[in-house]
Order: sequence, then structure tokens, then C-alpha cells
Amino acid sequence: MRKTGEILIELRKEKGLGQKELAKLWDLSIATISNYENDVHAPDLNMLCKIADFYGVTTDYLLGRTSYRCPPELLKKYITADYTITNFINMLLSLDQNSRYALITYANYLNYLRRLTAKPHK
Repeated sequence: MRKTGEILIELRKEKGLGQKELAKLWDLSIATISNYENDVHAPDLNMLCKIADFYGVTTDYLLGRTSYRCPPELLKKYITADYTITNFINMLLSLDQNSRYALITYANYLNYLRRLTAKPHK
């Protein structure tokens, strides 16, 4: 299980921010940011939620409980007129292993065709 501090450092660097910039954005001291990143102190619940919202990840991801970064709101997003991401995941999980493999193989095939027909960027 990854430590929260390690995850916070990674997310901050992905945003291209230094500790000083982040401290100013969140109205905290640089020492507090450093303490979070070095696992000296943990953010309180309100701050944890603020950090998750800022980086667009779940609190479980910040705490190292899951490698799934996607915020839960995305699961409600419609991928077709009738299916949300949650509906699709539940349908996928209800299939037997061979059917799941076939669906993944087909999705990879469609993605391959999309890349073949994509127009090159200039």
C-alpha cells in the first residue's frame, strides 16, 4: 500500500506545482505541505476532501486504499443515451470470463480501427 505523502508528491508534481505555490493556493504554510508529503501529519477530513477535489481523485486514492484515481461522479456519466459507466461496469461484471475476454478483445479491435482511421495532426 502506497503512503499518502508519496501520492501527494506525485499529484503535486503532475500539476507542475511546487510546495510554495500549493501552500499559497490552499492558504497553508509550506511546512504543513511538507508535513503532509513526508507523512509527519495527515490532513484532517475537510482538507483531505479539498485535496481530493483539487486533484480530481478519490479520498481512497489519496489514502492509498485503491489505485483507482477517478472521482465517483464520473461513474454517473452517460457513455450512450441509455448507459452510464456504472451500468456498463455492472454489465461487464455480470458476464462470464470468456464473454468478458471477448468484449475486451472487441473493444481493443475497435480502438485499433479508430487509430488507423484517425487523421494525423499537423
